[in-house]
Amino acid sequence: METTNYPVEQPPVEGQPPAKSQRPEWVTFAWEVLQTLLMAAVMYFVIDAVLARVQVVNVSMKPTLQPNDRLLVFRYALQVKDVKYGDVVVFHYPNNPTEDYIKRIIGMPGDVVRVADGIVKVNGQELTEPYIAAPPNYHGEWTVPEENFFVLGDNRNQSSDSHEWGFVPYEDIVGKALVIYWPLNHIKLLSQAILVPAGN
Repeated sequence: METTNYPVEQPPVEGQPPAKSQRPEWVTFAWEVLQTLLMAAVMYFVIDAVLARVQVVNVSMKPTLQPNDRLLVFRYALQVKDVKYGDVVVFHYPNNPTEDYIKRIIGMPGDVVRVADGIVKVNGQELTEPYIAAPPNYHGEWTVPEENFFVLGDNRNQSSDSHEWGFVPYEDIVGKALVIYWPLNHIKLLSQAILVPAGN
């Protein structure tokens, strides 16, 4: 009777090092470098989709923001309900959507904003505003339409904002400014300002 001999896997000999991979070391190194670069690229694009980098170019938000300050702006899935009193927001200028402005949210949809005698009131309540450069020297009254916002610059008397050209539609808002990251001596979080609650 004819017998067939099949190859049998030999158990490793004790003390003998395992067989080395046939892949050259440079190939392994190149593959690891490629994986690292791909991961870095994915992370960059994910972060870039969520955070915008913005440079301040004028004085309308002094003293909170200075010209040439660089900011990180959260822009992912921003909803009307996510916008709060005192938020510093970046938006497309309604009269020229190719330009982006940065201002502070003062009035929400349905609010009545009144400026007189250097005081800003929302629904009859005076706002506490330690962040402004000086009290406003203009006056007026505005009722904010639905899905729109009333914005003012912190440098009230040197700011082109809602008191001049009207409201910011919700769809024009790019996102909230979160932090100044440059220059290093200006680094700070742009947390929501403490305002007198409207309607109380």
